[in-house]
Amino acid sequence: MNEQRLTDLEIRFSHQDHFLEQLNKIVVAQQTTIERLEKEILDLKRSINSENGVQANRTLQDDKPPHY
Repeated sequence: MNEQRLTDLEIRFSHQDHFLEQLNKIVVAQQTTIERLEKEILDLKRSINSENGVQANRTLQDDKPPHY
């Protein structure tokens, strides 16, 4: 009985270990994507600001809406 219980625990651990490895790969891939997207956003902001002659640290919140 104890031997079967130990075998069941080992199987369960093996499945959980495999699941954690898969989950880790997903998290790493998502972090890579997030970092790439953040860089693209910064590049786009810089590009837009340089085309408009606006300072790089200026945001849309600094601009007044057209009705003011």
